[in-house]
Amino acid sequence: MSFEWVVKIISNNGSMFIRGAGLTLLISMIGTIIGSFIGLLIGVVRTIPVPERGAKRGILKVVNAILSVYIEFFRGTPMIVQAMVIYYGSALAFDIQMNRLAAAIFIVSINTGAYMSEIVRGGIVSIDKGQFEAAHAVGMNHIQTMFNVVLPQVTRNILPATGNEFVINIKDTSVLNVISVSELFFQTKSVAGNNFRYFESFFVASILYFIMTFTVTRILRTIERKIDGPDNYIMAGNQMQVETPEDMLRRTKNGGVGQF
Repeated sequence: MSFEWVVKIISNNGSMFIRGAGLTLLISMIGTIIGSFIGLLIGVVRTIPVPERGAKRGILKVVNAILSVYIEFFRGTPMIVQAMVIYYGSALAFDIQMNRLAAAIFIVSINTGAYMSEIVRGGIVSIDKGQFEAAHAVGMNHIQTMFNVVLPQVTRNILPATGNEFVINIKDTSVLNVISVSELFFQTKSVAGNNFRYFESFFVASILYFIMTFTVTRILRTIERKIDGPDNYIMAGNQMQVETPEDMLRRTKNGGVGQF
């Protein structure tokens, strides 16, 4: 590898790399946010208790079957194939010419939604059943229980997995070059095709991918720590009930009588 060529490629084509990296971040961020909302919605629907009889049972069975097909299909096929089918298939089958950026966000969103739905469902199942029973005991229905009791806890629990999906999407947007979305990989191919220095060009791209994923990971970990709060906190209602070693020693010297 020629370091001089790396410097030359960056100086001559820096704007192309920046545009590609910016579009990569935009697609992955919007796709992860929309996909997370899709996952939350599907996770709530798939955990609705199915009654033993009645029309509601049949409707829920059909809905769950459709959602299962959606999840299995998008988790079981590569995103590059999904991009080809959705973008070119919509043009051939329905004569719909999709905007490439809109198609890219749509593809990443529904792909992320399939993975996030299982993550959310696992997070909901992990919540103690006693909380569901307590919420139902005070008159909450399933939706109220989810949004007031369960999902606030689930959102915190799945934050690391959501961040991991974001990082994965940053890297997986590279497959969208098959529908000519000018993200970082597409721009790097254009640069390499112009100067015929493929190794140096993709070396620059790899550094940019690493910077993006590393930065996002650090930001998300900081957010997690902020949500967790300090390790040595004391609940306000229990402050007067906590006995320190100094209090214990003082109480012993006073013959077992002391103030907390």
